[in-house]
Amino acid sequence: MRKPEKGQNWVFNKDIQGEQASEGVERKILAYADEMMCVENHFEKGAIGKLHHHPHTQITYVASGKFEFTIGEETKVVETGDTLLKQDGVVHGCVCLEKGILVDIFTPMREDFL
Repeated sequence: MRKPEKGQNWVFNKDIQGEQASEGVERKILAYADEMMCVENHFEKGAIGKLHHHPHTQITYVASGKFEFTIGEETKVVETGDTLLKQDGVVHGCVCLEKGILVDIFTPMREDFL
């Protein structure tokens, strides 16, 4: 299965095919509904999540690895177990310092990912 369907109760990671989001970044769309979406992002060392903003509030959980993140005017290094909050419209981005996985929760869902 490439992507789950909206409102699907059970989404098994092994069944989801990732897609290249940018160089060195693979994105997997996981469970989602209109109000919320979970996305897993696999980063190779040196990969960049370019600076951007969107009309969604986003929480990122660092499942593994180490990243240099910029949120608004601040830049910090985060690693496994850390979480970040990116408010609606705030510019943010990252550089992967050690290969890793970021899990993003968006509200509302990212229709542009589908």
